[in-house]
Formats: sequence, structure tokens, C-alpha cells
Amino acid sequence: MLYKLLRGLIRGLFLVLGLSVKGLDNFPREGAVIIASNHVSNWDPFLVAVSLNRPVHFMAKAELFNNRILGTLLTNAYVFPVRRGAADRKAIRHALDILKDGEVLGIFPEGTRHTSGEDGKVQAGVAMIALNSGAPVVPVACVGTKRKIPWGWSQSLELRIGKPVYPEGGQHARLSSAEMENFSIDIMQKINTLLSK
Repeated sequence: MLYKLLRGLIRGLFLVLGLSVKGLDNFPREGAVIIASNHVSNWDPFLVAVSLNRPVHFMAKAELFNNRILGTLLTNAYVFPVRRGAADRKAIRHALDILKDGEVLGIFPEGTRHTSGEDGKVQAGVAMIALNSGAPVVPVACVGTKRKIPWGWSQSLELRIGKPVYPEGGQHARLSSAEMENFSIDIMQKINTLLSK
């Protein structure tokens, strides 16, 4: 209920500011799917969530849940905590459960925001979760969210959606850490290709 209310309000704001969505046909209408996005602004998860016609479950840094009120709001908006800097098995299990239920998981492969325009180090989490779930990874690019709201977003706010990709070998394939890293890098390269269009 809260998710639908917030999504409706924020989507209305974004549409007024000129939101454009490209490649929506690439987004699966049903079944498990992983959304992998660039991350330059705190607005990026909002842009992804309001642009897609299915609820998106996002990981967010665990520190945000230290505030009880904010934590409750985030939980009701399909956001769950992840501890950064270490392998958070609980968060990974929760992510896999989301996909097992045929839902949508949102991930930022770089793990944190990069506002300088330079690429950050790509984490291998997206590859590991894709391998263990068998879910396709859909690269998306958030464009315009780095600019100042509201006037900086006018006519420039856009979500670009790429074609689904799968790790080599399919579900449960035995990939080396280097191969998993290469898959994650390939996802990030596809996101950057969308950004350059």
C-alpha cells in the first residue's frame, strides 16, 4: 500500500519534470529478474522504481535502518539492509528468496554512488546472485539524476533499459572468481553503453 502511494506521488513528480523511459520492451513482464543500474544520485532507485511496472526490491546500506521510523518506511517500500564491506549472507539469502518468488531485485553493481563521473570498482555480487538464482540481469542507465532538482531535470530525466543478459554456463555454473568478475564488468559496460547513447 505504502509502496503504491509513494510510487504514484514520485512518478507524478517525475512525469511533470519530463521523465522518459526507453527500452521498456526489454524488461520481462513476469518472473525473476535482476535490475543492474548505475548509481550517481540518491534519486536513482526512485527513478528505477517509478519507471518499471513491477515492484523493485532494493538493497540499501544497513546504517539507514538504524533509525526506526526510516527503517520502517524503507521496509514497507521493499528495501532491505545490506552490510557493506563484507559478504552479508543474510542479505544475499534475502535477495535469492526475492528472486525465488519470481520478483524483481534492484542492484547497483558498483556498490555505492559515484558522482565524479568516473567508474567505480564493480562488485561481483550481481554475478553471484545471477548464477545462484538463474535470473536474467537487465542493465539500466539512470540519466539526469545527478543534475539539481527541479530545473536541472527538465527534459533530461530518463531511464534507458537494455536487453537481459545471462552469465556464461547458466544457473549454478562453476565460474572462477575471475570469470564472475568479468561477468560483472560486462554488465557495467552494458550500462555505460546505455549511458553513451
